[in-house]
Amino acid sequence: MSNLKGLASFVSKLRAVRTNLVNELRHVDAALSVLGRLHGGRNHGKPGHTVSASARKRMSLAQKARWAKGRAPKPKRTISAAGRKRIAAAQRARWAKIRAGKK
Repeated sequence: MSNLKGLASFVSKLRAVRTNLVNELRHVDAALSVLGRLHGGRNHGKPGHTVSASARKRMSLAQKARWAKGRAPKPKRTISAAGRKRIAAAQRARWAKIRAGKK
């Protein structure tokens, strides 16, 4: 039975703590509602800046153009015929050197 008495006192303490927390939350909610009503919940008193539909359209098109510019494919690099011949000759010389080293 003594175990149940200890448990009952523990439950009553927990209920008291819960009641205190509920009261504190009510105070916090009240403070938030008061602060929310000041200046429509904003930190500053300036009214919001609105942008016209035509200006938004221009901004949208400008941003799309910036994105397209960044995504444009880069031109393919090509090599001249003389350059290809030089590379092929150098490669043939390297292979000749390797074959000569094996003999």
